[in-house]
Amino acid sequence: MVSEKVIHIAIVGNPNSGKTSLYNHITGKHEHTGNYGGTTVEAQTSTCHYKGYELHITDLPGANALSGATQEERYVRQYLASHTPDIVLNVVCASNLERNLYITTELIDIGYQMVVALNMYDELQHNGSTLDHDMLGKMMGVPMFPVIGSSGKGIEVLLDTIIAVHEKRDERVRHIHIYQGIVEESVMTLNRQMKQHREELPTCFSPRYLAMKMLEGDEDIIAMLADCPHFAEWQRTCEKERAHMQSDLGADEDIATAMANQKRGFIAGALLETFTPGQPRIENMSNAIDAIVTHRIFGYVVFIFVMWLMFYCTFNLGAYPQEWFEQGITLLGNKLEQWLPDGILKDLICDGIIGGVGSVIVFLPNIMILYLFISFMEDSGYLARAAFVMDKLMHKIGLHGKSFIPLVMGFGCNVPAVMSTRIIESRSSRLITTFIIPFMSCGARLPVYIVLIGTFFAGYSSLVMLGLYLLGILVAMLTAVLMRKFLFKKDETPFVMELPPYRIPTLKATLSHMWVRSAQYLRNIALVVFFASIVVWVLSYFPRQQENESAVQQYEQSYIGRIGHLCEPVFEPLGLNWKASVSLISGTAAKELMVSTLGVIYSNNSDNNPAQLKQNLASSGDFTTPSALALLVFTLLYFPCVGTIAAIGAESGWKWAVGSAIYNTSVAWVAAFVIYHIAQLFM
Repeated sequence: MVSEKVIHIAIVGNPNSGKTSLYNHITGKHEHTGNYGGTTVEAQTSTCHYKGYELHITDLPGANALSGATQEERYVRQYLASHTPDIVLNVVCASNLERNLYITTELIDIGYQMVVALNMYDELQHNGSTLDHDMLGKMMGVPMFPVIGSSGKGIEVLLDTIIAVHEKRDERVRHIHIYQGIVEESVMTLNRQMKQHREELPTCFSPRYLAMKMLEGDEDIIAMLADCPHFAEWQRTCEKERAHMQSDLGADEDIATAMANQKRGFIAGALLETFTPGQPRIENMSNAIDAIVTHRIFGYVVFIFVMWLMFYCTFNLGAYPQEWFEQGITLLGNKLEQWLPDGILKDLICDGIIGGVGSVIVFLPNIMILYLFISFMEDSGYLARAAFVMDKLMHKIGLHGKSFIPLVMGFGCNVPAVMSTRIIESRSSRLITTFIIPFMSCGARLPVYIVLIGTFFAGYSSLVMLGLYLLGILVAMLTAVLMRKFLFKKDETPFVMELPPYRIPTLKATLSHMWVRSAQYLRNIALVVFFASIVVWVLSYFPRQQENESAVQQYEQSYIGRIGHLCEPVFEPLGLNWKASVSLISGTAAKELMVSTLGVIYSNNSDNNPAQLKQNLASSGDFTTPSALALLVFTLLYFPCVGTIAAIGAESGWKWAVGSAIYNTSVAWVAAFVIYHIAQLFM
């Protein structure tokens, strides 16, 4: 068997250029792409096979340039330096050429073999615009092809071109130098000097690129060259040429800006000859929509309405498939009760596993609806607008709009939300955002809300649900204000976020993103909930009950009952007994475990139907409306799950992780205490 040849491909492009959609179509993966900058904070790598080649493809984070100004830009450049891919696949948004081609010019300077994918070409055509992409490619010395990443159109031609470029069969490939105007002479002087000792230079970048970055004063590149034997000589030449360039430029323009302007001028000239703009119908429509959704008043109204609609559909529409799940689990439980002989094994399976795991699984439809809304908001471009609308409000709490993205992601799951704070350049803003993310009510809390709200607040469930989410946001805001005031100095990091064009997400893409997140949710909770349900059942089953003991007495005298009684004094001021205490303790591992724990405790050893959990809670007499509200508030605010604590520790340090656990739980107790006693006055 003939072994396949290998090509290492790195996908580079701006945020919103559709890199990840293209990557998914080439590799068959289902990575999620949000329609805003910073979604991909780490590289995704996969392998596929095409025409005798094994293609190792890496999707790098979206970056507007390779200057190292942001974490994404530094990551991309460091990856290119350390991995030196065979081919760079530069993904360019065809409807935003002037902005997207800037990073193309930087890749030309670096000197890699490159192919440009003009993605979302259909948007350019819908605007009535025309582009001579073949001529533009010849001007830049790089093959360019139109593709549509969302549908996969043009991908085969693109892959054929990548192979041709790799095999040096494509005659359009030529290495050009982008003329640098009045600073070109200085670039050439340092470049010639460095090329004389080319063996000392890193092979990952061209000598001209290294010379340009030295003249710009790029600290990372200077550190990369510092160990070269002739570095001191190059540094002296660099300082001399900088003085000449600055004298020519004057005080109003620095060297880096001058070089960037030359690249933009090159792009503008190339597009003037190859691009004919059409009627910007889509742009006008986007502007008309933005006039409403980014309005200083209506923008907030739209945002609150969208949040309310999301929670309403999550709760009410999700009730129908939830009922089907309940019926299926009930049927399974009843069959097992009939088939299995009486004994410990039967009790474990029917009461422990079915009662515990089933109590969580039935809420999967609700969680899928929540993820569906979040995916739609990301893919359509609305989430970027929500961040823009919230920018002024975020400034009032000492942050900026970019922090809003991880906070909204926290509604899905706190763990990836914590990881996504890497898109925030300011360290203090990043730490504050990380610290307040656990107050964003993640999908794991949703089953608890549905059980308690459906039991005690069924008449106005949507409003109570919205109120919980708003309370979490309010506590997060107050925490951010306190942290900015007492722990960190005022941070005026500017907020710049591109508002991408609106897009109508394809049904396939949105459902795929929803399913990927839901599957990830199931993978994350499956083993945890399974083993925790068994542990809770064992602790509640032993010591074995006496013949004259009721089920309630058995639970109270069991190991788990003793743990609950030990903690009960802490929760008694909130109107909660030992059973609620046990569920809250189990929820520190994963919030879903609260429901499975309640499902085990309130199964009464006789009913494994998770649909009966609400009825069992209501008839138990353990909860009043105020105490149920206190439990909801405590669940919202207290100890983040173990996964979130680990993520905070990895991203910000363990002192922040421990601090988050202590602070959140303290705030939760105080808030639940206050709300419980206030509610007693009115309920």
